[in-house]
Amino acid sequence: PPLKRGMVTWSQLVAEPVSIPRPRLFGVAWGPSRCGSSMAEAPATKTEDDSFLQWFLLLIPVTAFGLGTWQVQRRKWKLKLIAELESRVMADPVPLPADPIELQNLEYRPVKVRGHFDHSKELYMMPRTMVDPAREAREAGRISSSTESGAYVVTPFHCTDLGVTILVNRGFVPRKKVNPETRQKGQVKGEVDLVGMVRLTETRKPFVPENNPERNHWHYRDLEAMARVTGADPVFIDADFQSTVPGGPIGGQTRVTLRNEHMQYIITWYGLCAATSYLWFKKFLRRTPGM
Repeated sequence: PPLKRGMVTWSQLVAEPVSIPRPRLFGVAWGPSRCGSSMAEAPATKTEDDSFLQWFLLLIPVTAFGLGTWQVQRRKWKLKLIAELESRVMADPVPLPADPIELQNLEYRPVKVRGHFDHSKELYMMPRTMVDPAREAREAGRISSSTESGAYVVTPFHCTDLGVTILVNRGFVPRKKVNPETRQKGQVKGEVDLVGMVRLTETRKPFVPENNPERNHWHYRDLEAMARVTGADPVFIDADFQSTVPGGPIGGQTRVTLRNEHMQYIITWYGLCAATSYLWFKKFLRRTPGM
């Protein structure tokens, strides 16, 4: 029969695709899933993440090994420094140089001087405790200590041969003997020969109070400030123990110690390197199925 306007032939139905609406469930259209492509991409992403984590974690043993090796070099340097210091301390005393610049290379070196004290301009470095190696060895490891607090007595000393006045740390006195009126017997008069170790100026360490020249309380060696107050040159020596006189300060108050804890650091860093290397090897190079 003849086709009417608007009618569709069978051939047109077969040739043209028919759009079938997707079923909706709770207002959401459902169609073919892309899970297959997502599952294919997942292993590649996981491999990249594992590779990054593997090399990132390798930095831990490598860094620990580097720090351990650095501490080995630091220990060699410290042992050499200790040996040089011990040889300097044990050297025979030399005359005090006339040029103050030479003293920059002579710290802890014994020097000898001759002259007399000016007790009217004493300075007090406080609080201090007495350097006593025998007592410190006995009390090593104890929580409490029987150490008595006091001060170092720093006295101007006029050197007869050089014609200059220097500062001499005569030694330790307990707090009750800081006032010179309580130790008149120990106030040496006249010319004396003295041996002491050269000490250089100090910079204030954290938490150390500022010096108080008005109260004559000195917490660290500021040679320029001490020299201004006393009129002496900024030259400082610690008198040795042989300078001690009855009733006076106890000499030999130079604490010659250098901390050498590098071996502990070496063991710590190399131990950390070994432990983390083992864990890294077990995790990434000996991975068993299922891990």
